[in-house]
Amino acid sequence: MHTKVTTIGFDADDTLWQNEAFFQLTQDRFAGLLADFADPDHLAERLLAAERRNLGHYGFGVKGFTLSMIETAIEVTEDRVPASVIRQLIDAGQEMLAHPVHLLPHAAQTVAALAQTHTILLITKGDLLDQERKLAQSGLGELFDGVQIVSDKTAAIYHTAFAPHGGAGNAMMVGNSLKSDVIPALEAGAWGIHVPHDLTWDYERAAPPVTHARFRTVPDLAALPALIADLV
Repeated sequence: MHTKVTTIGFDADDTLWQNEAFFQLTQDRFAGLLADFADPDHLAERLLAAERRNLGHYGFGVKGFTLSMIETAIEVTEDRVPASVIRQLIDAGQEMLAHPVHLLPHAAQTVAALAQTHTILLITKGDLLDQERKLAQSGLGELFDGVQIVSDKTAAIYHTAFAPHGGAGNAMMVGNSLKSDVIPALEAGAWGIHVPHDLTWDYERAAPPVTHARFRTVPDLAALPALIADLV
């Protein structure tokens, strides 16, 4: 018999609401602005490299993404990028920070249902102000017993998050990112439940830990309650 799951952690971006789609739309806009200086594939590689390089400085989120776009624009144009392009990149970042929250299918119903029977946590990374804004606009805030907005997701972070609620052994982390939501949660001793999303940032890609006894995949959040019931 499996250990009873009493605590469920949910990722936010691209698990409960849309996120990566807005990044990709802005990246397409970025490619158009820099089309005279770099082909789209090369530009995407340079931008991803800048984002990875800058995570330690800016963290995850729109602000770091915007600064990485500006840095990449300066690099690929050899310091000749027009000020008007920089202005448009800043505008694009500000538009992302003001974009309405679009909940994913089944998110509200599933969280509300599980909140009746489990301790529910939101564990997400990114910019503090932006994540707080999105949570407030989502209408889901009152359903969570705790909210943690962290700089990164590691096994230690999950140990700390689940410790006040019975520990990782009785917990489950649900998210779209194998790299951030699933694998470190498994390393912490929790269940790791992957809910795939059509769009995934390259940084978040990882091989599924298919041989791990506590790894599961569900097609969408609607399937989560039944999976949890089967684990008991």
